[in-house]
Amino acid sequence: MDKLKKEKIVYVGMSADLIHPGHLNVINHARSLGDVIVGLLTDKAIASYKRLPFLTYEQRKVIMENLKGVIEVIPQDTLDYVPNLRKIKPDYVVHGDDWKEGTQKETRQRVIEALKEWGGELVELPYTKGISSTMLHEKIHEIGTTPEIRMKRLKRLLEVKPILRIMEAHNGLTGLIVDNLKIKDEKGIKEFDGMWLSSLTDSTAKGKPDIECVDLTSRLSTVNDIMEVTTKPIIFDGDTGGIPEHFVFGVKTMERMGVSAVIIEDKIGLKKNSLFGTDVEQTQDSIDSFCHKISVGKKAQVTDDFMIIARIESLILKKGMADALKRAEAYIAAGADGIMIHSREKDPTEVLEFCREYKKFKKIVPLVAVPSSYNQIYEKELMEAGVNIVIYANHLLRSAYPAMVNTAKSILLNERAHECESACMSIKEILTLIPGGQ
Repeated sequence: MDKLKKEKIVYVGMSADLIHPGHLNVINHARSLGDVIVGLLTDKAIASYKRLPFLTYEQRKVIMENLKGVIEVIPQDTLDYVPNLRKIKPDYVVHGDDWKEGTQKETRQRVIEALKEWGGELVELPYTKGISSTMLHEKIHEIGTTPEIRMKRLKRLLEVKPILRIMEAHNGLTGLIVDNLKIKDEKGIKEFDGMWLSSLTDSTAKGKPDIECVDLTSRLSTVNDIMEVTTKPIIFDGDTGGIPEHFVFGVKTMERMGVSAVIIEDKIGLKKNSLFGTDVEQTQDSIDSFCHKISVGKKAQVTDDFMIIARIESLILKKGMADALKRAEAYIAAGADGIMIHSREKDPTEVLEFCREYKKFKKIVPLVAVPSSYNQIYEKELMEAGVNIVIYANHLLRSAYPAMVNTAKSILLNERAHECESACMSIKEILTLIPGGQ
């Protein structure tokens, strides 16, 4: 403590996911000014404006504590430095000058204003050319991931993000779209958090009806195709899960492959798509029977990372809200790691009502919604209602099919391909789309 009184205090805020020379330059300059306290951004803080870090907070903390000149590492729970700065009142804040523009521009201004309160000073260093965390992330992304890391990622994301955005993928190409697509706005980088392996789109892509006629072996072949070229977590549409004895083997296989979660629906008999509702004959499983299936599935797991999510069909089958809520409580008690509430209504009223009642449960698990029919609702509204995962269940296939039909029609109509060329990728683009193809 005596040393702290004598030395100037220097605060450095960092993500420090992948340490590179730029980080070390900042730390070295900071320790030349005094005793360095690192405000290490938590996983939640980092995920609020860009990707989830590769390393957990605790792993990053150990690394930072062992860097020369760092006397203390404390959590920075938000992108905003001010709460920590007001507690510590450092003499200096040291940061690279790359935050003068972009997402952190407002953060920088708040730091300057806070430092004025006690006469502190912001010291900015030139950005280290030729290397960045983003570049390193892209290189690691090219290398790929392991089943264990991929599987754990879904639970990590649920811990740090208020709502996860999951997009349907049905082959390697659509998996690449979900894995790589990013857009940047004033709030930071937006991307999908994972992939939904839909039985509907997988069956349709194979030219088969969505009645579980595509067996698990074939469906897991699709999973493998996607896993070979992607890194994000996968949620698998397990339909009914089959009989409990078969479900056990499905769980073991998916967990071994690195799938993060399986969603099974509480119906029995010949599977019909839920969005048909009561227009076709569909039979809901008994609560006791479905709870047994959940229980044996959980017992078959080797790790705590794999998730079994129970999909409730009560609203689809017009069994009422009370039945849906009763089932949710029973499924959670049986060990379900999440609840998916499904609806085919054109507005979200009954889903939002379920969410309100669900919040009153003594024990809740992550809640999943699939706004295919009530698609006017915003993610923010679902998040505020308590939904943790939103799944866009079939949109890539549904958008691709009309485009392909229109191209085929154009060729038939014009007896040549010239007229449809503007709707197609260039040949050069398709040849170089996949790395290693040229």
